[in-house]
Amino acid sequence: MRNIRRGAALAAVGAMAFATLTACSMEDAVCGGGEYPVQAVGSTGSACTAKGKEPPKGYVRYPEGKVPKTVGDKWDEYWNTHVIDKNGHISEARDGQ
Repeated sequence: MRNIRRGAALAAVGAMAFATLTACSMEDAVCGGGEYPVQAVGSTGSACTAKGKEPPKGYVRYPEGKVPKTVGDKWDEYWNTHVIDKNGHISEARDGQ
C-alpha cells in the first residue's frame, strides 16, 4: 500500500512539474521566430518584421522595455490602448485608432 501511495505522489509531482515547464510554451508569441513586433504610427495596429530589418514604412519599433512578447501580456494590452506618433511620442488612443 505504501508503494502505491508513493507512486501516486511521484506521478502527481511529475504532472505538476510538466505543467509548470510547459506553461510558457502554451502562450502565443506576438511574432514568430526570427521576427520582432512593430507598431503602426498613429494607430493601435501592429505587425511583425524580420529581425535585422528596419520596420516597414508607417511602422516604428516599440520603445525599449515596452515590447509585447506574448498575446495578452502587459505590453500587448497596453498597446491596444496607446499609440506612437511619427515623432515617437506616446499617447492614449482615441476611438477608432
